[in-house]
Amino acid sequence: MTIFPIIQRQSFQKGYFVQTHPRQTRHLLAKPLFSVLLGAVIWGLGTGISLRANAETPETAPANVTTLLNQIDAAANSQDVEKVMGFYGSNFTNSDGLDYQNLRQVLKDFWTRYSQLNYRTKLQSWQQNGDTLTTTTITEITGTKKIDHREFSLTSTITSQQQIQGEKIVQQEILAEKNQLTLGNKPPTVVFNVPEQVKVGQEFNIDAIVQEPLGNDILIGTAITQPVTAKSYSESELLQLEFLPSGGLFKIGQAPDTVGNNWISAILMRQGGVTLVTQRLRVVK
Repeated sequence: MTIFPIIQRQSFQKGYFVQTHPRQTRHLLAKPLFSVLLGAVIWGLGTGISLRANAETPETAPANVTTLLNQIDAAANSQDVEKVMGFYGSNFTNSDGLDYQNLRQVLKDFWTRYSQLNYRTKLQSWQQNGDTLTTTTITEITGTKKIDHREFSLTSTITSQQQIQGEKIVQQEILAEKNQLTLGNKPPTVVFNVPEQVKVGQEFNIDAIVQEPLGNDILIGTAITQPVTAKSYSESELLQLEFLPSGGLFKIGQAPDTVGNNWISAILMRQGGVTLVTQRLRVVK
């Protein structure tokens, strides 16, 4: 399971809406969209369950595995940081560079921003190899937060794999994630087309398409890419929004020359609201 989504990075700051002349460029200070371990991290609480050596389907999982997932979701839903961290080993690491201590801090920061969150985790597969239990899970997160009487809505889906030893989660890898943050009574409905995986140096399309007719509305937005690192979870940056002449944002990106994970994000703003979407891109050889 993962406890917090990349969407945490999508946290808008106060003063988000700055009235400008229609011809002027708008700027927006935004946190990077998070892919935090809400599903993967929260999930893998270790247990003494005796499982088979080969990967198994959810239907074959012992009842106490399902019970465990429910208990972890409950701890996350109550935003009990200490209880959640009790499921992790002191030597915990994950594929984004987080360890036990900075995971704790990221969770505190995330839950401070989102007072109302709901976690739901589903087991996809499990495998027992010696004393190591490996689980693959999908965690869905929904939530809201308010800034200056404006309500933001968050949805996130994170697929992760965790390894559990001695009843503690010791390692986690985020396999895929998609996040969306919206604001306003009529935020644009956005279809975000980004590949989940590309090769090093490969070009790829970034398409963020608005589904509703714009009519006389002006559409502005931008797209950004950022490497996934532990430091990225706490960074903010000033985004420069450009006017979009068509019903969306269409860019060509190029993967870096090194393998790793990157966050691809797009923000689109019209008169009725704002939509911010993020997806993880895996760069492989």
